[in-house]
Amino acid sequence: MSGWTHPESPFHAGEIAIQERLGVRDQIDKQARRIVRDYLPEQHRLFFAQLPFLLVGTVVQGHPWASILVDKPGFLSTPDERTLHVASRPLLGDPLAHHLSEGIDMGLLGIEFHTRRRNRLNGVVVASDATGFTLQVGQSFGNCPMYIQSRTVEWLERAEDFAPPLYELTTLGPPERTLIGTADTFFIATAFRGDAAGRAKGVDVSHRGGKPGFVRIEDERTLMIPDFTGNFHFNTLGNLLLDPHAGLLFLDFKQGDLLYLTGTAELIWEPQAIQAFAGAERLLRFHLTGGRRVVGSLPLRWSDPVCSPFLERMG
Repeated sequence: MSGWTHPESPFHAGEIAIQERLGVRDQIDKQARRIVRDYLPEQHRLFFAQLPFLLVGTVVQGHPWASILVDKPGFLSTPDERTLHVASRPLLGDPLAHHLSEGIDMGLLGIEFHTRRRNRLNGVVVASDATGFTLQVGQSFGNCPMYIQSRTVEWLERAEDFAPPLYELTTLGPPERTLIGTADTFFIATAFRGDAAGRAKGVDVSHRGGKPGFVRIEDERTLMIPDFTGNFHFNTLGNLLLDPHAGLLFLDFKQGDLLYLTGTAELIWEPQAIQAFAGAERLLRFHLTGGRRVVGSLPLRWSDPVCSPFLERMG
């Protein structure tokens, strides 16, 4: 399979700047040109077809949000290697629900918890209707299984007129603190708005995992998040270096609650601060702008997790 065949780097200026800071640019550029593609290889097409959910990153009215789309396996299909069709619409209460339209940039993450497989892609929505939307692939690549907790999933049948309670947020109250404080998984959406000439742009959504409680609550609007060693692409951090806006999504795997947050995130490089988080390479301080908690929104339920072996040395 051919990799990245374009003369320009598969990375933008923010990602490259962090790779250079850490002395890995040449190594990662060579690696990425082998594994990053502008199409979906056959194994990725088969993988997406078997998933019952999909993580999505978008920018809604200038704010990044992370979302989750769900349906029975088969709702994701690939008419060809450069097209992904999603036969599902956002859940009630999802910030994306009234802003899904043609022309928007989108980052997607397919993840299978029980096998710890994950594949990512980003692209542009080229068609949208009442049944779903179609995405033209811009970049596609696989990720390693690091920090993914293994879980099995079951579908929850419920009435078509189900209307989950929704709470708008400007601060983190007790229910939100409980969900965040016990979380071993969340997802983060970030965006690259383009260079001065308006050329490159895109959205990314990434998985983050750690031991329960690895996200620290500093106050009612601030979270401190450790950043562990990864694939050195620095898609999330590279975006934040150029644009500090971010969206977070926390899932209650037992009750189906969804916590959507949006705000800004700053990179923390100071060694003294980082030492407070065992295993962290960097930190993100997230400042809440707004959010919403939707009770029982997700029609999926997961088993108790088996923690990733990569977390043994992490705090």
